[in-house]
Amino acid sequence: MSAIHHTSYVFVVGGTGAQGIPVIRGLVKDKKYKCRVLTRDVNSARAKELVALGNVELVEGSFASENDLRNGFRGCDGAFVNIDGFNCGEKTEIYWAIRSYELALEEGVKFYVYGNLDYVYKKSGYDPKFRTGHYDGKGRIGEWVLAQNQVNSHRMGVAVFTTGPYIEMSIAAHTIFTPTVEDGVVTWRVPVGDGAVVHVSLDDCESNGMDLEVAIDHIHYADLAKAFEKVTGHPARYIDTDMETYWKEGNTATAANLPSGYNSDPKDPSFVTFRQNFTGFFNMWTYSGRNQGVIRRDYKLLDDIHPNRIRSAEQYFRVEDARGISAGLGSLWDRVQEKNLRPVLKMAEDRRRGKL
Repeated sequence: MSAIHHTSYVFVVGGTGAQGIPVIRGLVKDKKYKCRVLTRDVNSARAKELVALGNVELVEGSFASENDLRNGFRGCDGAFVNIDGFNCGEKTEIYWAIRSYELALEEGVKFYVYGNLDYVYKKSGYDPKFRTGHYDGKGRIGEWVLAQNQVNSHRMGVAVFTTGPYIEMSIAAHTIFTPTVEDGVVTWRVPVGDGAVVHVSLDDCESNGMDLEVAIDHIHYADLAKAFEKVTGHPARYIDTDMETYWKEGNTATAANLPSGYNSDPKDPSFVTFRQNFTGFFNMWTYSGRNQGVIRRDYKLLDDIHPNRIRSAEQYFRVEDARGISAGLGSLWDRVQEKNLRPVLKMAEDRRRGKL
């Protein structure tokens, strides 16, 4: 968002999500920008957390409403749009992502940032084993937004911000990477083989026509476990788990046959289950080891753009361990105990509170 150096108001869609909160925090920290944040519930804990930052106003509504989007964009110079595909499903997300761009242009927004994910289906050569709805839905629109910019850049500049799984998910409750403590050993049981995950740090989520693909590193989960053990002094391990076992016994096995988009229609031909979606997701990382597979990153470019970025799992764990102790949350070892695990994803938090 640093490219929006003239903006007074920024409209944010997805502001109460895991990525949106640090983006807004970065925008308002020096009081240079004001953020208008779309939320379904202005009284939610996350919405109140944003207001407490200062220079944040809330508007209650839905990304699936033209009136709500139009009213949000109106009067704003900038926009950050990250639609929750797990709310609506892949097909609906594609429609509203397109309309968001069009309405922002119509309302005179000057700079538009689209929260994106890798178009893994295309990057794999359209191999069906990599179909991941919540990635492909965003990836298609990322390309579409950049194509529109070739015609519309004189009216509205754009940037596409491509992220990946938050490394915070590896120490949080109700995620695809949630660990367990087994006989005193912190254990990650996930089906990524010898591959690697391009984890990003939420605190690092802060040029016209550019697709910036970010990551900490390609992190193998055996290396992540070693980093945790080194930082905390407590034993940790990664156990590669075959896909069938994961969907029978893994930390999200109970969600396997649920909708990937919790408001999607099971009768719709585009309907995808959680298992179908995340099987492609795990295959993506299994075939992305050593930055030589399906998903790649230009780490030299990232170092040039953000020289102080977090560059390893060990560095992240050291920073997070110190932050947690300072904030009274306890050490990382304390926080991965089952009774202390907290959600980082808004969907997990809402589900826990019965709001889905």
